[in-house]
Amino acid sequence: MTKYLFEANYVGDGIKGLLREGGTKRRDAVVDALKSVDGSLDCFYYAFGETDVVGVFEIPDAASAAALSLMINATGAVRLHLKPLMTVEDLDEAAKKSPTYRAPGQ
Repeated sequence: MTKYLFEANYVGDGIKGLLREGGTKRRDAVVDALKSVDGSLDCFYYAFGETDVVGVFEIPDAASAAALSLMINATGAVRLHLKPLMTVEDLDEAAKKSPTYRAPGQ
C-alpha cells in the first residue's frame, strides 16, 4: 500500500460544517471514506495558517487515491491535495535507474 500526505482546506459550507460537527466527527468521516476504498488513516492533525488539516493515510492503489480525491473535492466543501510518499528504499531504487531526458531548447 502507498502512503499519501494529505493537506486540506475547508471552504464555505465546509467551515460551517466543521464548526457545527467538531473535529472528531470530521476525522471519523475521513476514516469512513478511507475504509470505502480499503484504506486506513495513519495520522490526522488540524493546523492553522495556509492549511487546515494535514495527515497521512495508506491506500491500495493510485486509482483509489484519485477516486477519493475526486469525491472529496467534488463536494466543494473541502480542497484536498495528495502527495504520494516514498520510503528511503523507494528512493534507493529510483537512484539506481538511468532515465534519459532532453531539456527544452537543447
